[in-house]
Amino acid sequence: MLPAARKRKIVELVSEHDGRSVEELAEAMDCSKATIRRDLNDLAERQLIERSHGGAVPATTVGEEQSYGQKEVQNLDAKMSIAERAVEEIQENQVVFFDAGSTTMQVAKHAPTDGSFLSVTNSPLLALELSKGDNEVNLTGGTLRRQTRALVGPSAESFMERMNFDLLFLGTNAIDPVQGLLTPNEDEARIKELMIEKSRRVVLVADGSKLQNRSFVRFAGFEDLDVFVTDASLTDAQREPFESAGVELIEGLDA
Repeated sequence: MLPAARKRKIVELVSEHDGRSVEELAEAMDCSKATIRRDLNDLAERQLIERSHGGAVPATTVGEEQSYGQKEVQNLDAKMSIAERAVEEIQENQVVFFDAGSTTMQVAKHAPTDGSFLSVTNSPLLALELSKGDNEVNLTGGTLRRQTRALVGPSAESFMERMNFDLLFLGTNAIDPVQGLLTPNEDEARIKELMIEKSRRVVLVADGSKLQNRSFVRFAGFEDLDVFVTDASLTDAQREPFESAGVELIEGLDA
C-alpha cells in the first residue's frame, strides 16, 4: 500500500473507532510500529488526527466532549502509573466506589481481585472489569450516556442517595485553579457530587492533561478532595490550590 493510501486508511480507522493504539494500527495495516508512529506524527501536524500516548484519536474541536473510546487510548502509560499507586489506598473490607472513566478503568484493572473489598460503580464497563476474580460488584443503575458509558439520571441518583462509601476513586474532565473540578455534562456532574457527598475519603485520579483542559459544569472544589494522584509534576501555581485545601499530593509518577 502506498504511503498516501495508508495514511488515509489510518485516519478512517481512527475516526470510525474513536481512537486506535499504535499496535492496533500496525496490525491492521500490516506494517511496523515505527512506520505507524511516523504516519501519526505527520497526520497530527496536518490536524487530521490528534496524537496520544500510545496511539491516536480523531481530531476534535475546542470544547467538544471526547468519547470514552477516544479517552481510552490517550495517555495510557500515565493512567497505568496513576492506577498502580492509587490502588494502594484500598483497604480490606472497604466499600469502594469507582467513578466512570478511562483513568478509573485502569484503577479497576490494577485493583485486588481477592474479594477483600466491595466495589460499586456507575459504569457497566468498570463493573465487568471489577467482577473478575472473587470481587463482589454493585452497579448503580440509571440511564447510560453513550458518550462516556456512565450511568446517570434519577435512578442512579436515587441509588447514590441511599448509600455510603469508604473510598471513592474520582475522575474529572478538567481542573481549574479557581473553580475546581469540572465536567461538560450536568447529569454526570450531579452523580459526581453525590459520589463525593457519600464518600468518607476521596481520591482524585487524573493525568496531567486535565490541568490544561477546560469545561463548564463545576462539581467539586479542592476542599472536597483528600488525595490527588497524577503523573504530572505540578508547578507551584498548580500545586497551590491543592495544598491550601490540605489535599495530599502524589505526583510525578510518570517522570
